[in-house]
Amino acid sequence: MSKRKVIVTIAPTGGMAHKSQNPHLPTQPAEIAADVVACWKAGASVAAIHARRPDDGATCDAAVYREINQRIRDAGCDIVINNSTGGGVHGDMVKPLPGGRWEIAFEERVKGMEAGAEMCTLDATTLNLSFEGREILMDTPLGKGRELAAGMKARGIKPEWEVFSPTHILQDTTTLIHEGLDEAPYFINLVMNVHRNFQNAMPFSPRHLQMMVDTLPEGAIFCVSGIGPSQLEANISALLLGGHARVGLEDNLYYRHGELATNLQLTERIVRVIREMDLEPATPAEARDMMGLPRTGLPRPEFAPR
Repeated sequence: MSKRKVIVTIAPTGGMAHKSQNPHLPTQPAEIAADVVACWKAGASVAAIHARRPDDGATCDAAVYREINQRIRDAGCDIVINNSTGGGVHGDMVKPLPGGRWEIAFEERVKGMEAGAEMCTLDATTLNLSFEGREILMDTPLGKGRELAAGMKARGIKPEWEVFSPTHILQDTTTLIHEGLDEAPYFINLVMNVHRNFQNAMPFSPRHLQMMVDTLPEGAIFCVSGIGPSQLEANISALLLGGHARVGLEDNLYYRHGELATNLQLTERIVRVIREMDLEPATPAEARDMMGLPRTGLPRPEFAPR
């Protein structure tokens, strides 16, 4: 019997942390691409990429994404590229609201679809974030979620549905899927243990994860973003439930308590765990087959797998 294949996502950067928190955090295109290629060689099959400005501020500037994507492909790397439309909590991505509050700018988020990636994260979620003394609204009513999902479908981009609570699955994600804006298999990332900073998010525990998995629509496959110290436990729990793995400095800056991590260390560890469980990391080609890629739509020959 062949071993079950596990999609390993590497999320190298994110839109929150700074180099001052971990000097290994890659923020510029050459750094990000180098980390992605190293993690691909170690067994990662998907790269969940956030872009940064030259000053490290978060951005969804398609030109920056294109440079990152092209550097990855120029290195001969066929990893599945997933560009974020969530953006981040600083840089280009935030704008002030009345009353001293802030908002993640939707007009910036949609730019993440314009860089030719095979996949894009789709946060069909409304959240209130607390970050560096700011209260920041991520306002994604159903109409805006629909705009993102329809834009991805028109461009042949597969959405990675990013959810933080069961309601995000049962309401927004399932509604848009039932409208025909994605096709099975639906790839859903369950983000857990960010509840102290994200209002309406779920803490991680195996029991809470089981509840989230139980709400997934038929035809879905999933991975878990275990934030901070929950990353390893959340990934092991996901594997036990038949899910997939996601690691990286976007979600967790530490290898263990008091020891800063690198993206490569986190990738190598989860690959060891997968193999110790008598499973096998999927190749990018296998991951594409498992996720239903390439999605029918507009061609993206400049970033086609080699």
